[in-house]
Amino acid sequence: MGLCDREDLIFLGMVGDPRYVGGRSRVGTWVFAIAGIGFFWVWWVTHATLGGDSSGGECWVDGGALGMAYRRLYVPGSTYFFTVVTYDRQPLFNDSANVQLLREAFRRVKRHHPFTVEAIVVLPDHIHALWTLPEGDVDFSTRWRLIKAHVSRRCAKSYQHSPSASRLQKGEKTVWQRRFWEHLIRDQRDFDNHVAYIHNNPVKHGLVSTPAEWPHSSFHKHP
Repeated sequence: MGLCDREDLIFLGMVGDPRYVGGRSRVGTWVFAIAGIGFFWVWWVTHATLGGDSSGGECWVDGGALGMAYRRLYVPGSTYFFTVVTYDRQPLFNDSANVQLLREAFRRVKRHHPFTVEAIVVLPDHIHALWTLPEGDVDFSTRWRLIKAHVSRRCAKSYQHSPSASRLQKGEKTVWQRRFWEHLIRDQRDFDNHVAYIHNNPVKHGLVSTPAEWPHSSFHKHP
């Protein structure tokens, strides 16, 4: 399964829900369908080969399948939604010590590379976050690289699995999945949808009954 499934994308307004297609005009439906197909094709090309750790360095141009190159969308001073996944979906953040390491990483990186965390949730095997970068700043990749590296270097050895030959060559650890998913927030509705998605994610995964029950969430700051 990819970083975001179809139900997630429908909830976030990034693809259409087929239950409501009947209310659109025929032309509008075809345009929306073509756009949706195009989005999923780009997503598949981009993420089909995900499965490693990027504690060493984040690619500015990520190689996808079919020999294509995926270019991240960098818009200075914008707000982005991110999904960052642990290596092989290991439950890294079931360990409270690793949650604390992540907090330290955020504080340290924000001192030298400021950004605003609009919303965040830390689940056992992945993170969802909404960031706003400073005006004129576009480098979210460096920020995530530094955050992931801080955790990778300090977490217990039991979370660092035997690396592949390519990982050894690049000096990568097996704590995080390579790369990450990012989405440029388009407008206020898009922003609100992603905040709601982040805070409801523990409920979606069956970890709790309400967002307020999950401790590692910004829901407690703005429910």
